Amino acid sequence: MTEGKRLVANIYYEKDADRSVIANRKVAIIGYGSQGHAHALNLKDSGIDVRIGLREGSSSREKATAAGLKVASIAEASAEADLIMILAPDTEQKAIYERDIAPGLDDGDALFFAHGFNIRFGRIVPPAGVDVVMVAPKGPGHLVRRTYEEGGGVPCLLAVEQDATGKAKQLGLAYADAIGGARAGVIETTFTEECETDLFGEQVVLCGGTTALVQAGFQTLVDAGYQPEIAYFECLHELKLIVDLMYEQGISGMRYSISDTAEYGDLTRGPRVINDAVKAEMRVILEEIRSGKFAEEWIAESEAGRPNFLALEAAGKEAQIEKVGEQLRAMMPWISAGKTRVQDASGGQG
Repeated sequence: MTEGKRLVANIYYEKDADRSVIANRKVAIIGYGSQGHAHALNLKDSGIDVRIGLREGSSSREKATAAGLKVASIAEASAEADLIMILAPDTEQKAIYERDIAPGLDDGDALFFAHGFNIRFGRIVPPAGVDVVMVAPKGPGHLVRRTYEEGGGVPCLLAVEQDATGKAKQLGLAYADAIGGARAGVIETTFTEECETDLFGEQVVLCGGTTALVQAGFQTLVDAGYQPEIAYFECLHELKLIVDLMYEQGISGMRYSISDTAEYGDLTRGPRVINDAVKAEMRVILEEIRSGKFAEEWIAESEAGRPNFLALEAAGKEAQIEKVGEQLRAMMPWISAGKTRVQDASGGQG
């Protein structure tokens, strides 16, 4: 993709999708995790012939069967289907593809993904006669399922990497429509754009940047002698209020809704926190993503048994902010009232 080039997005809706394109396809969903259970159940409710491919001994088998879905081994489900959506973890997809999926692929089949990682970094190279398409809902699986049941949907990204049949885009639109995405809008992109921006957003803003900022703010107040409970409310709990305002009304709408004092602090102090040094580090992280350095690091970490990942994860769970938050959330049962844990709605990743 040309650096700095601005693309005007193509956005499609239900009227643009021809459901008949997928009506006679046999679909295999590989994995029954957060996304897998949502895709499979939405497809089933849309009248699509769908089955779940799970590894031997998967803890998800019972849940998928109880939901009325056909369940088979990954190899069996893939061989039977002519549209295969791979929803296993990024680091496991290459082995699953080579062992269980590739041997059963025929010309005219379609290989679908919900994230561009394995195609973008050359981990999976499908044969020339197979359509390669991405349909990526921009929301967690439980939301994909819930909004579908409510008559709505979660916006999806659509990308075609390989159009062997000449109908790959139409098939992708039909799939997005069948899981509810066309109700909200399907935005056309590329595997490269989706993968690079998704990794960047996760690392710099949505997950890495946000958690590091919250933890640093909390620790700054606690180290200065303020009560941890007060620091938790100011740096974590109230974040949802601000994010919800931005989600609903944009940054300007959020600023209109808060006090003048808060807005002045936002406008004058925010740039001191996210300063030129932080922005420079963002560019370094983006280059690590685009060059493949991050992908290589993550794959190597996984192949080594994830020692650093597990150590960092464990340390995070033991942080003071987690202990304080657990106690305070127990005082506010309305936060989780009426909500189904994603762990209860779906199984693991395969």
